[in-house]
Amino acid sequence: MDLSIVIPVYNEVESLPALHEAVHAALKDMKRTWEVIYVDDGSKDGSIGVLEKIAAEDPQHVCVVEFRRNFGQTTAIAAGIDHARGDVITFLDADLQNDPADIPMMLEKLDEGYDVVSGWRKFREDNALTRNLPSHMANWLISNVTGVHLHDYGCTLKAYRREVITGFRLYGEMHRFIPVYANSVGAKILEVPVRHHARKFGKSKYGLERTLKVVLDLIAVQFLTRYSAKPIYLFGGGGILMFLTGFAGIAFLAIRKLLAQVEILTSPIFIISVMLALMGFQAILMGLIAELLVRTYHESQQKPTYTVRRVMRDGKDA
Repeated sequence: MDLSIVIPVYNEVESLPALHEAVHAALKDMKRTWEVIYVDDGSKDGSIGVLEKIAAEDPQHVCVVEFRRNFGQTTAIAAGIDHARGDVITFLDADLQNDPADIPMMLEKLDEGYDVVSGWRKFREDNALTRNLPSHMANWLISNVTGVHLHDYGCTLKAYRREVITGFRLYGEMHRFIPVYANSVGAKILEVPVRHHARKFGKSKYGLERTLKVVLDLIAVQFLTRYSAKPIYLFGGGGILMFLTGFAGIAFLAIRKLLAQVEILTSPIFIISVMLALMGFQAILMGLIAELLVRTYHESQQKPTYTVRRVMRDGKDA
């Protein structure tokens, strides 16, 4: 299978027939084998009935995964990845705001040597205050914290080579951080403008409460991508800084006692310094424990600590 299109579905009964027609129209002339994986995320509006009909009418191209209840978009995408057979995996929203007609263009960019092609809703058809403004702020924050600069992390329409997205599990709202994970294994990333349409049916499932979730997940992503292999650098670095700060505070009090005869124990600096020194020592110990856990994780499951793009042997690719 050349291409798998993963589409999370949650209460999109009106959009699904038109969506499948649009996918067919976009891909029918491609000389590639393809499949569409619809993941019904506990819909309550009859979406699963429409998906069953689509699967019966187009069994060659359609796979339907039905959840027992609503688990969220990230989990639906993870299930789609697990059931995908394609060498390239593309994600698409079910609300007709993404345009399937952009997929062939994105595949052409992958053929040029990129590993990830990320959609950018340059002219976004959403509410400027409740959707666009929080999105711009989140994109700026994620880009500057992770160092992977994209205009639109929230755009679901993205295309990936399978090998750059199958080495990790997704939790929370982490589907938007997949480009960051891909970058951590050396993926070549390109962002391209894509079309975006106003919602025709139903209502948005996203609210402002997701902003806090994004911030918390961003902290987790930074830890997993930068320090998962060597957590002692994070815990130990912070621990040493606190320990040295505490030691400097105690040294200051000792010098002041010798020169000015000021009592050490009555100063609040003493309590703060002792606490910092103890916290620093504990942080270093936590780093060592984390190192043991990481080594157990990699060695017990034979997880590699590196990723390979290709191997050349005897003058050719092995």
